[in-house]
Amino acid sequence: MSRSTENKFKNSLQRMRPGFLVIISFLVAALIGASLLALPVASTADPLGIVDALFTATSAICVTGLIVVDTGSQFTIFGKTVILILIQLGGLGVMTFSVFFFLFLGKRMGIRRRWIVTDAFTPAPIRDVGKLISSIFIFTLIAEAVGALSLFLFWYQDLGFSHALRKGVFHSVSAFCNAGFSTYRTSFIDFRASAWLNSTIMILIIAGGLGFPVIYEFRNRIRYWREHKRVPVSLHTKMVLSATVILILTGAVMIFLFDRGGEFSTLTLRGRIFASLFQSVTARTAGFNTLDISMMAPAALFVIVMLMFIGASPGSCGGGIKTTSIAVFVAILRDKFRGRQVISMFRRTIPDEMIARTLSIFFLAVLVVTAGLILLLVTEMDTINSGNGFFLAYLFEAVSAFATVGLSMGVTGTLTVGGKLVIIVLMLLGRVGLLTVAYVVTRQEHGRMFRYVEEKVMIG
Repeated sequence: MSRSTENKFKNSLQRMRPGFLVIISFLVAALIGASLLALPVASTADPLGIVDALFTATSAICVTGLIVVDTGSQFTIFGKTVILILIQLGGLGVMTFSVFFFLFLGKRMGIRRRWIVTDAFTPAPIRDVGKLISSIFIFTLIAEAVGALSLFLFWYQDLGFSHALRKGVFHSVSAFCNAGFSTYRTSFIDFRASAWLNSTIMILIIAGGLGFPVIYEFRNRIRYWREHKRVPVSLHTKMVLSATVILILTGAVMIFLFDRGGEFSTLTLRGRIFASLFQSVTARTAGFNTLDISMMAPAALFVIVMLMFIGASPGSCGGGIKTTSIAVFVAILRDKFRGRQVISMFRRTIPDEMIARTLSIFFLAVLVVTAGLILLLVTEMDTINSGNGFFLAYLFEAVSAFATVGLSMGVTGTLTVGGKLVIIVLMLLGRVGLLTVAYVVTRQEHGRMFRYVEEKVMIG
């Protein structure tokens, strides 16, 4: 590449909107991952076709977990390593890794990279972005190492050192990044009686789904505690923690009450409680399962759909519209029904900008999922069995893909090429974020300093 061409390329990158760089980074990572997974060395049998390789790579980089081939039997150690790297890249964000290496090499971070990191990981701008990035990587490394050790000890006696270590590392990274990839064909159904494995996986999922802004605040609070400083907990952290606890407990209770058929009816009371809690946690947005999802009652499945749609917290490895969005949405409904003009939570006023952003995310998500569902019903028309609850199955699939969850009622492996492409697009949209895409594809309006005349319309 000549110097003039290189300069033109750098200038074009500098003129790009930050959101466009995020989208491009995920697309490039997915394409590179697909190229590697399509190699003969990545598969134990025949190499993957290009569509299946792209589907698997996108599912990994978007930390979704939907699969069209069995991860454990289809891929060699090389293939599983590629998937693991994609999961780690996708969990923390491709641009986050680029920023980390820039800092590691002692180079200055550009304004666009700084904007991307602060927008992804903090509710408000901070001065020392380098310290934030370092904290994220250190916490991730520690959490995944502790999880891998716990899982290694669980599998060591049955599988031996090397096999148990590989499984421990793979499932720890997959759980913390809320990816849902498993080397077991039936996920963790065979281990649903194990309190050790279930507890380890749930703790990793919750830790990865809380969001790094909350983790970073915890880190700072430990320092404040040592210095005997009293600093109030931020509104963001209060919303995340309260919404997480409420959603996990409410989801578990509803699944416990509504799911009375299939495998659930054969479990003991302790087993039903554990299975309900695990499915409530993993639905936001990890994708592991200890029950056969296709055999669950329709009411319980719809509860899981709602949990998947909400998803994890901002700045985390998970997807969905996020816990803070649903908390603000509930606050809007509560205060508007009470006739209040100002929306508040925990004695703090929610800015109008955040209210508009919440409503935009919610309705855009509904539109995208609806469009994805319609396209799936069209592309899979020839394979649909009208007497087998197909509508709920494909709604479940569309929400799972958009919220980057990875749970399925069993239709993923039967998708046509068109259906797989629809799911790929839904996964990418869900991972990069709807507002990021909206900012890229729409033109920004500047300078409008006037308002049109108001006129009332009838509502309701």
